[in-house]
Amino acid sequence: MSLIADLAEWSLLGFGFFLFVLQVVVREIGTHFGVRSAQAGVTNEGVAVIVGSILGLLAFVLALTLSTASSRYVERRAGAVEEANAIGTAWLQARALGDPSADDIAELLEEYIAVRISYVEAERGSETVQALSVRTAQLQAEIWEHVSVLVRERRETTTSSLMNAVNHAFDMTTAQRFAVALNLPDKMIWLVLAFTMIGMFALGWQLGLIGRPNRPLALLMSLLWAAVLVQILDMGTARLGNYRTDLEPYYWTIEGFTGSPEIDSRR
Repeated sequence: MSLIADLAEWSLLGFGFFLFVLQVVVREIGTHFGVRSAQAGVTNEGVAVIVGSILGLLAFVLALTLSTASSRYVERRAGAVEEANAIGTAWLQARALGDPSADDIAELLEEYIAVRISYVEAERGSETVQALSVRTAQLQAEIWEHVSVLVRERRETTTSSLMNAVNHAFDMTTAQRFAVALNLPDKMIWLVLAFTMIGMFALGWQLGLIGRPNRPLALLMSLLWAAVLVQILDMGTARLGNYRTDLEPYYWTIEGFTGSPEIDSRR
């Protein structure tokens, strides 16, 4: 999976072209063997049923992989919304207390969400990912220290509510970090690639056996398969191509910060 993702990260278009060429080569090899089989007197009886079954199974595996990739993408989007909302809720409760320690918590949360944005939008394999994870942990420790002091000093329902809100924000950060790190299973990627090559070989063998390669339609089929595979890999892998985690929920939360009278008065 890492090797495939590295190639796709270099160029999704190039990766798609590589898949297309690989399918064409495998199908032409299958066609060559099909022609030789026909010359050897092998009949076409039952071949269409078998090849149709292989391609049908390939379509099922592809649909399953697409569903898994879509789920990964949806989880990252939902995680962004939940984390941003949790941070915003904790910030609002901290501001509502009107306590110096609570104000410190709110200010740290403002830095915290900026770090979370940088983490989510970081490029795959970037050294900043680990650094941002460390900074996230540091901010969590600082925020929790202030929350602990506040809870000990003011044993009230409002401070307990703030503690729960901050804890929930940290939980959503963990959930989002897991969602971003969770890509398509390696075995699933290799399975769909292997089935694709087997399907192309079987198709080429059948076309060669009946003596009608029909290359234009076969090329179109290979092109469509390559395009779908690229989209699946892109959707199922965070930090790769066009299907990035949406940052709008974080920015909407920050807009709520900047619209606060407390922040405006400090400017």
